[in-house]
Amino acid sequence: MLVSTKEIEVRYAETDQMGVVYHANYFVWMELGRTQIVQDLGFNYALLESEGIISPVLDIQASYKKPLHYGEIAVVKTWIEEYDGLRFTYGYEIYNSDNELAVTGWSRHACVKKESFRPISMKRKYPDWHEAYENAKKQVEK
Repeated sequence: MLVSTKEIEVRYAETDQMGVVYHANYFVWMELGRTQIVQDLGFNYALLESEGIISPVLDIQASYKKPLHYGEIAVVKTWIEEYDGLRFTYGYEIYNSDNELAVTGWSRHACVKKESFRPISMKRKYPDWHEAYENAKKQVEK
């Protein structure tokens, strides 16, 4: 299983009046994690979009464990939790500067045609992506 890592410096604008990262920013950081794992697998999401394919979020979840603050470095770890050729779920862990788990989460996606939002089979249309995701996804114990 491939786990990608992305470091993010927490900016002042990402914090709320309590001095902690505003919750919605974690979803932005998850997107950065998704972009990183796609790059680590050797692909380019912008190229996919230029071909009229997008990957909308179908469902997303986050559990907050510890706050992050301005000036800290957030470390986003991302992996492919599930993949079935049509839908994929990314898993996330976000750590603070002390390497303490701050957030866990996941997001579910599918690739669709931009003009119609009709799903596409990654296995048929992008066999190289399909193979990479199959090889990188979390292995289920049997």
